[in-house]
Amino acid sequence: MPKGLDGEFLAQLKSKNDIVEVIGSYVNLERKGTNYWACCPFHHEKTPSFSVNSLDQYYHCFGCGASGDVITFIREIESVDFVDAVKILAERVKMPLPDMNFDSEKTLEQKRRRDEVLKILNAAAHFYLDNLNSGKADAHIQYILDRKLSAPTVRKFGLGASLDFKTLPQFLSDKGFRRDDILESGAVTLSDKGKLTDAQGGRLIFPIINAMGDVVAFGGRVLEKTDFAKYKNTKETIVFNKSKNLYNINLVKKQKKAEGLKNIVMTEGYMDTISLWQAGFHNVVASMGTALTKEQARLAKRYVDDVLISYDGDFAGQKGAIRGLEILRDEGINVRVVALPEGLDPDDVVKKYGSEGYRKCLDEAMPLIDFKLKVLERGRDLSRTEDKREYIRDAIKVIREAESASVREDLLKTLRDKTGVTYESLRRDLDSEPERPSAEPQEIVRGEDGADRNVKASRFILASVLFNAKYARNFDLSGVKFDNNVHNIIAEYIIGRKKRGEIARASDLFEIFDENTPELSAILDLSLGDNFGSAESERYFADCVKTLERQKIDREIAALRAMCDAETDLEKRKQYTRRILELFIQLKNF
Repeated sequence: MPKGLDGEFLAQLKSKNDIVEVIGSYVNLERKGTNYWACCPFHHEKTPSFSVNSLDQYYHCFGCGASGDVITFIREIESVDFVDAVKILAERVKMPLPDMNFDSEKTLEQKRRRDEVLKILNAAAHFYLDNLNSGKADAHIQYILDRKLSAPTVRKFGLGASLDFKTLPQFLSDKGFRRDDILESGAVTLSDKGKLTDAQGGRLIFPIINAMGDVVAFGGRVLEKTDFAKYKNTKETIVFNKSKNLYNINLVKKQKKAEGLKNIVMTEGYMDTISLWQAGFHNVVASMGTALTKEQARLAKRYVDDVLISYDGDFAGQKGAIRGLEILRDEGINVRVVALPEGLDPDDVVKKYGSEGYRKCLDEAMPLIDFKLKVLERGRDLSRTEDKREYIRDAIKVIREAESASVREDLLKTLRDKTGVTYESLRRDLDSEPERPSAEPQEIVRGEDGADRNVKASRFILASVLFNAKYARNFDLSGVKFDNNVHNIIAEYIIGRKKRGEIARASDLFEIFDENTPELSAILDLSLGDNFGSAESERYFADCVKTLERQKIDREIAALRAMCDAETDLEKRKQYTRRILELFIQLKNF
């Protein structure tokens, strides 16, 4: 932890950022009893299992195990490190940050590298922008004019120009940046001869800006016919991972804060996004040409529950892209597909039909399952028996995915009308398909993790004491030695708080452990429902205590047997044997 972010500062920061208010600004929370509940923002579910404890100021998902305090939540939901999460929360409550020094040389160097890379990328973005306005970027300007981009739009997206392969490396070197840092930024690469060269030499430049407003990479577009790819991104770096970013997410984030968002339109590339934004569709992002990833889906999910996929007009023929849409669906996003005129991309539609024409396409967007059926139909002649039978077979499999009987019925009727096969026959085929495994857990809590009886007993004892069960209030943890080191550390924390006359709080444990510590998550799982308020719970607690006592005796017996086997002195062997018998008698008394 950086020096300056001491316990007192962090305690004040947390007290001013109520976890219910903070999390409630990202997900819809519903109060039930003393806790607040929602569908987990970190995994797909339909039954809410994500709980926010307002008293102890922590969250825990009983479905996937995600848990933490308000700082942890911001780290995960915003995909930032600890320091940036603190900055976000401090800015939220207008709390000044202390000067921060870092503990270890390794941490200091990592932060220096990250900060330096961001400075280099920011400097490069301004360099490219100056190039565009230098009077030397005629080809770049002509391309912008050909695409009918206005000056305000160009400024909004920070478009720039690379004029050659040499001047950017020289510019960055003259600014005093280190060679290694310049290379690490990704803006510059090494030539075959070992010289620094602009990674986007000669291209029109699209700065890629993350949700925090930092330039983290560049996209580049060639301006003339070449064997190279039309578009390319700079390499992945300490600050950029293409699979975790969406182009224009920075402006979408501002839009959500300013006016709210109903949905997000997702395109394939930079120009489609910029063109749609200029046409008045400010809720647009791009996947930057990559196959959609879970990380991108989760990033979109932080802002909206509805995503409209607006890829090129020939997208219906790209069957492989469906998997990306299914990833969005699996993350709990309502996916609809925007059907564009054949051969046109979003930019083409706006230019040819205007904003209203594109708006009509959005209004007619189809659900994912309808789109999948349309893809199946493409390239098949349903007047041919063989094509029709294959289409029916594949369509039945898709219809089986529908989440409700009413949707399945409606789709079967559409299939009947397309093929001329009776509804009854299609229904029988559908019913003969094997049942899909349910994607939802049967219970809100996670299944058994294979832990043995002693581990389960340890968890329940610690949970009972931590959550202040009446029957455990006078239980002395100092006499218990747990097998698991996490259990021992939790016990030490509780003991220390009690000695100072303070209440032990689960939220404090996130300052001791990583939020992904499995044993901590398993203990928090036990806080669900009335685990600590019933007579049955009290009896189980007593059984757990006996289980650990028996374990302690078993260990001592095993140790004495080993010592007895190794002992050559007859009298000492007799002593060991007598003690073993005494312990066996104790075991019988349990």
